[in-house]
Amino acid sequence: MFGAIPLLIVPFVLYNLGLLGIFGGGDDPWVTEILSVRMMSGGVFSMTLGDLMVLIGLIFFFIEMVKATRTTNASIMDHLLSTFVFVAFLVEFLLVKGAAHSVFFTLMVIALIDVLAGFSVSMRSASRDINMN
Repeated sequence: MFGAIPLLIVPFVLYNLGLLGIFGGGDDPWVTEILSVRMMSGGVFSMTLGDLMVLIGLIFFFIEMVKATRTTNASIMDHLLSTFVFVAFLVEFLLVKGAAHSVFFTLMVIALIDVLAGFSVSMRSASRDINMN
């Protein structure tokens, strides 16, 4: 049951919570630095909240690609729900002022690639399951 839930809904919800001010105030919470490490080379590695959101999206995208290799009835529902998640990303990107941000756009593209790759992987996997006698 829960295997059909698209995991890219998590970055979508987290981004919207950030717009509501959960992660800090200000107009752009995504530029808030959350980690800074001085490297042996003398350079400084820093990670912003927006970078972390994209990283979370990529991790969930990887899990979605692993889930796409299943050939069960739940995988069809998973792809359908992933399409709805992408449509939600797209509608919010076009209509909500706070979603007009590069972090949100990157998450939306990850959701689009999830939909396209998920259907492609499933069709490829399903074609190998058909036996011709």
